Amino acid sequence: MDFSAEEIERYARHIVLADVGGPGQQKLKQARTLVVGAGGLGAPVLQYLAAAGVGTIGIVDSDTVSLSNLQRQVIHRTEDIGRPKAESAGEAVSRLNPNVAVEAHALRLTAANAKALVESFDIVLDCSDNFATRYILSDQCFYSRRPLVTGSVGQFDGSLTTLKPYLTGADSLPNPTWRCLFPDPPPDGLLPTCAVAGILGALTGVIGSMQALEAIKEIVGIGDSLVGRLLLYDARSTRFETIVYRWDPANPLNGRAAAE
Repeated sequence: MDFSAEEIERYARHIVLADVGGPGQQKLKQARTLVVGAGGLGAPVLQYLAAAGVGTIGIVDSDTVSLSNLQRQVIHRTEDIGRPKAESAGEAVSRLNPNVAVEAHALRLTAANAKALVESFDIVLDCSDNFATRYILSDQCFYSRRPLVTGSVGQFDGSLTTLKPYLTGADSLPNPTWRCLFPDPPPDGLLPTCAVAGILGALTGVIGSMQALEAIKEIVGIGDSLVGRLLLYDARSTRFETIVYRWDPANPLNGRAAAE
């Protein structure tokens, strides 16, 4: 896959970068990446994946742009209010980098459509804002054998991890699943929504940018991944912490009972 003169100039800082170079940029150009959620986390994810030259970006979001979104969902403009987020974000990606193919899906990811969506792409990023979507997506990525970079945010804190539970780790045990961390979703109403509790807008930029970075690393094949590590960020104290987590043999996806 050859680069045009315009692409060589556009990606010049990647091409001269050790461990990326031309071969790494080719991997980015060939990659098909699915982003579930075009909101606070999805905005920086989409912008940085597009700028990096990811060849095809799929966008899944059933919501429309509202004025209250614009405090943090920086991919959308004031004139986009009322438009489907998938459509608005897709146009923003194309403006940023016309070399990127966009596949916009203005729908909600469900158990019924997750398989077809996930298996159309090489790598998936969970930028959703609800537990139902997160569990459906993480389960489907396991069954479809797709790496998943998942992030979440609260009022002043965020977290990030990468999931590849269909592979075996260096300890000869399966890699952990999302359900090894959180076996079951919390009851409805237990945690306040963003609309009720609020959120610091720039926080989504921090976590979303890191999601994009981890996805780029996975595509190019550089560095250490966050498989088995949950990265926590406290914006109040500007503190990062990493929690190591492991495979739970009781989890329903790749646990001992599932193998029987």
